Amino acid sequence: MSDAGSGRRVALLTLGCARNEVDSEELAGRLAGDGWQVTTDGERADVVLVNTCGFVEQAKRESIETVLAAADRGAKVVAAGCLAERYGRELASNLPEAAAVLSFDDYPVISARLSAVLAGEPIPAHTPQDRRKRLPLAPVERQGAVPAHLRAVPRRRLDDRPVAPLKLASGCDRRCAFCAIPSFRGAFVSRPPDELLAEAEWLAGQGVRELVLVSENSTSYGKDLGDPRALEKLLPQLAAVSGIVRVRVSYLQPAELRPGLIEAIATTPGVAPYFDLSFQHASEALLRRMRRFGSTERFLALLADIRALAPAAGVRSNVIVGFPGETRADVAELVRFLEAARLDAIGVFGYSDEEGTEAAGLSGKLAPATIRRRYQRLLGIAEELSAQRAAERIGSTVEVLVDSVAAGVVEGRAAHQAPEVDGSTTLTGDRAAQLRPGELVTATVTDAEGVDLVAVPV
Repeated sequence: MSDAGSGRRVALLTLGCARNEVDSEELAGRLAGDGWQVTTDGERADVVLVNTCGFVEQAKRESIETVLAAADRGAKVVAAGCLAERYGRELASNLPEAAAVLSFDDYPVISARLSAVLAGEPIPAHTPQDRRKRLPLAPVERQGAVPAHLRAVPRRRLDDRPVAPLKLASGCDRRCAFCAIPSFRGAFVSRPPDELLAEAEWLAGQGVRELVLVSENSTSYGKDLGDPRALEKLLPQLAAVSGIVRVRVSYLQPAELRPGLIEAIATTPGVAPYFDLSFQHASEALLRRMRRFGSTERFLALLADIRALAPAAGVRSNVIVGFPGETRADVAELVRFLEAARLDAIGVFGYSDEEGTEAAGLSGKLAPATIRRRYQRLLGIAEELSAQRAAERIGSTVEVLVDSVAAGVVEGRAAHQAPEVDGSTTLTGDRAAQLRPGELVTATVTDAEGVDLVAVPV
């Protein structure tokens, strides 16, 4: 997707999570506003801006490989995003193929930075720092100190899908032992509700039908605005935006999930009864070691509360196996929880040390072979349990948002299926052939394959 006309051409390549997608569209808005032709085609660009991911080892490798591949095509390549923010000078030293390694602080002046790259001017890479120390410790003091790169900017869509992420906030105040994200994303900062509503209306005007609310921890939304119930109030307002047919909340922290927010997500018309819960494990002792809270019983009670309000609610989670000190009994407890939880989707990660985290310095490290073995076992269990949960939905009625129609195949997602991570629903039958992307249709589930469903429009 690109602008017409001549001028400087920049390709934006985005890796990682939906938060990065929003960052890229904000960068695209800044650049287009300054006269750049914006595209996602790295083959036909003067400069390629790679929005990298720095979350886990695999994502880091993919980010570096993307930079190298773009450089091989002859374009000037600039690395931005989380990997660039996290490593700065170290990344620049080890990746000379990149013409520049930029910080989040460069985003407000991104056009000037890319112009300098095209002119062959050197841009010194930054020295990384713990971004949590750059904002006031008290959450309610932060709104007056929001960094420039987090302030509202015009956004430019980089695709025409009927679903788009809407960034609730940036940063995180939690101190999970395994996670480095707060150190380079910074402290938690909510976006004001009126700003979010205005962006939601703009997205609806661009053809978006489903909003996916993203952040590092959506359950914290509003605490720095002085209103811990801000998300409960915001959800019906977003659902009422003309053109929006579904609002989905992602990245919920189980320990912070209040009854009022559960009710808002489970019962508000236009809001998907969908709970993306970051359980990470189920062994109470291991969760404490992770600097998290919960247990099998507490998590099952939470799920019971959700399903009492919305029996068909979708629930997904991620779990980590092989954390330092994890015992066979801990793994057995995790399996016990998963078998009882009836989750729709389960992401399984094998633990690996992340620089700068508490877990990297913990004793009780497991052998890589043990982690791989546990990962493979849990992955198999997760896939089987998710497939069973999908099979339970056969015969039920679901609301499907059509995502694509290609070569006679109509693909969409039910309310329990978030984009790209929870499977999809294939619509069949005579009426399916008449559907177009963005339509919301009621359908009866006729079959399941893994986490994917097959349904016939009613």
